[in-house]
Amino acid sequence: MGRDVGFFKRIWLTRFSKPVGERTLLQAVGSLTVRADGSLRILELGLGTLRRADRLLRLAGARRPKPAVHYVGLDRFEARLPSDPPGVTLKQAHQSLHNRGRVQLVPGNVDTSLSRLCNHLGSFDLVVASLDADPRHLERSWFFIQRLVTPTTAVFIEQAGGATGSRWVRIAKPRVDELAAKAVARRAA
Repeated sequence: MGRDVGFFKRIWLTRFSKPVGERTLLQAVGSLTVRADGSLRILELGLGTLRRADRLLRLAGARRPKPAVHYVGLDRFEARLPSDPPGVTLKQAHQSLHNRGRVQLVPGNVDTSLSRLCNHLGSFDLVVASLDADPRHLERSWFFIQRLVTPTTAVFIEQAGGATGSRWVRIAKPRVDELAAKAVARRAA
């Protein structure tokens, strides 16, 4: 892919690209409202091979008017377990994404990383929770995610889809609040 995403590339990415389940997520980038300060903020939990992150940032940066994209990606990077999906190192991620906007990459489990950073990050326009993040750590993260989203934030969770591959499901703020309450109840038990 070239540096810029033109009209035809946007159509291809959002309508014809593979994996098919990712198209919903890519289409959501086009419907995000750019903030009054001209920025667009994206949080991704579990980066994997960076293919999705690269596409998200290319599409976000191609919007008119061109927003200042702020991207925060949390992943285990070098601390991946043998049972984890394939991924890249922190250095590879920085090299690949550094020119896509203001990119902040945070190594570690998503729950502990969010607990450290949550008060400093502010709210996001798009939150992406992928299967690349350990489900146990993701469950504990909802309390912190709840603090980073607003009613207008687009929150997507990747769900395994069997033979057709994974699919992305958008959840509303009340569902985020429910997941956060469950995380707090589990912790208290």
